[in-house]
Amino acid sequence: MILIAASTKDLASVNIAKKILDNYPFKQIKETVYSTEVSGQKVELVMLDEELVYAQNIIASCSSLDLVIFISRHSSLSGTPTLSVHTPGNLGAADLGGITRKVSIAPANAMKAALNTMAQLVEEKHLNYKVSYECTHHGPSLDVPAMFAELGSTSKEWKDLEAAEVVAHAAMKAVADFDKQTSKAVLGIGGPHYNEKFTRMALEEDIAFGHIVPKYAASKIDEAVLRHCIERTLEKVKFAVLDWKGIKGEDKPNVVELLNKVGLEFQKV
Repeated sequence: MILIAASTKDLASVNIAKKILDNYPFKQIKETVYSTEVSGQKVELVMLDEELVYAQNIIASCSSLDLVIFISRHSSLSGTPTLSVHTPGNLGAADLGGITRKVSIAPANAMKAALNTMAQLVEEKHLNYKVSYECTHHGPSLDVPAMFAELGSTSKEWKDLEAAEVVAHAAMKAVADFDKQTSKAVLGIGGPHYNEKFTRMALEEDIAFGHIVPKYAASKIDEAVLRHCIERTLEKVKFAVLDWKGIKGEDKPNVVELLNKVGLEFQKV
């Protein structure tokens, strides 16, 4: 089963959920649960009464979950209108939900399907939004494939129903294409929280990013965390992509050494 999780405490999340229910044949089966079937796969949409980053126990009552998609607001200091995707989990301390040094399983191809749909619809609808990968960050830290599809970055965008509909279609594309896409899964290291290089590569090339370790975390990762990110990617990670200019000079030797230790090939971009 695939689970789509929304939060009643999140305006963007509520609006994205509404657009999913408006556009797809879900039936209400409980007060806060809706169900449908996509390509033979059971799909449920659940409205939670908590912030999604703290939904650490979401899978406790669900057996045999294949994928969790969190539909969520996105906030940033810049306020840039942005549609984004990323895997949740913590490369270091659990400052915003989840578990310290534990990441969720990254569904690289599902995230790429959502990213592609966002980029396509933003262009078709002439919307003033950036589309981007975000690095791996915040909770929850789940033992199933999990991803966030987000609408941001301010309350103005959270109320934008046209943009919410784009995220709704992106989430449902990830559902429909789950286990069907075959792009090579890669690990990203370096660059800012929103990595334009990695985003462009995924949109233009036959690769899909799973976990992304940003510049600010590159100095903090060790062999255990790096192995953890590789092992907790749904698909086999083929190689690492290094945003070489987006890694501090003093961190570059350590990153290369760690990749050699875990036996993962890499390319610099």
